[in-house]
Amino acid sequence: MPYVIGLDLGGTKTAAGVVDGEGGVVLSRTVPTPARDGAGAVLAAAAELVRALQEDAARRGLPVVALGIGSAGVIDSGRGVVVSATDAIPGWAGTRLTAELTARTGLPAVALNDVHAHAVGESWLGTGAGMPGVLFVGMGTGVGGGYVLQGKCLEGSTFTAGHVGHFASPFAWEAGVPLPCSCGGAGHVEAIASGPAIFGLYSRLRGASAGATADGAATDGPVDTRGVYRLAADGDPAAAEAIRRGAVAAGSAIGGLANILDPAVVVVGGGLAFAGPLWWTPMEAAARAELLRPLAGLPIVPAQLGETAAIRGAARRALALLPVPEGSHA
Repeated sequence: MPYVIGLDLGGTKTAAGVVDGEGGVVLSRTVPTPARDGAGAVLAAAAELVRALQEDAARRGLPVVALGIGSAGVIDSGRGVVVSATDAIPGWAGTRLTAELTARTGLPAVALNDVHAHAVGESWLGTGAGMPGVLFVGMGTGVGGGYVLQGKCLEGSTFTAGHVGHFASPFAWEAGVPLPCSCGGAGHVEAIASGPAIFGLYSRLRGASAGATADGAATDGPVDTRGVYRLAADGDPAAAEAIRRGAVAAGSAIGGLANILDPAVVVVGGGLAFAGPLWWTPMEAAARAELLRPLAGLPIVPAQLGETAAIRGAARRALALLPVPEGSHA
């Protein structure tokens, strides 16, 4: 049996695993991503991680034949190049991912967007397994997604498909003004439904009634969205409203996307998906309120694979597209 390495390269951490042909992760390692040091440092750290796993696999007699990369940014999967990216990793746009990592590791490589890799992993082995059409939506620091149809993630003509956080939301407005979005636009789903957006909304709601600093943040209280959720669970009205509004915005977007794409299942991942019923219940109710009648029974379920989803999805792409030694099978 041949093995491949799946690499999940994000702005905070880089994780990788040796994966068999059935999707089992037999070895894994994780390192911090040196994002502030720029693209060169990130590539060097990723290559070192892959080489360490190659050595681990060799000691166990496991033949690693290819590398699959799930990376932050818009990824041209045909050329293995980062088409565009935020400034989370300086100089990341234009990086020749597959060429650089092949040169540094000796492994033939393929690459795709990291959220697309999550979608592929969940559709292969997670809660979307066996379904012909899987809509994956990741709700966390950002809002992203992917649509996997008959095992293939649809990437779009410019590889930009899946940016489900960046279309207009009627909930992303306050006092007649659209909320600013991380993409540079305004009034988008991510501007109200992401974790940071929920935290920002809580700060504004609390500041309006309990005093605030000059920039609108509350003078004390939680430091992140998890803290807001804990306060909501304890009955804090501002926290509860921030969680509810973000969840409803997420659900409305998910329901609208389902009407467009007609998936067999919606898989919701990311930190917010596992926050608890204060988020999940209004999210699902809002999604179902949007669904057209033929979609009334659509399953909307939490993701299953956790942090291994993108590793497995990247590995799946490597197993599917790269040659393996004669007599082997993937």
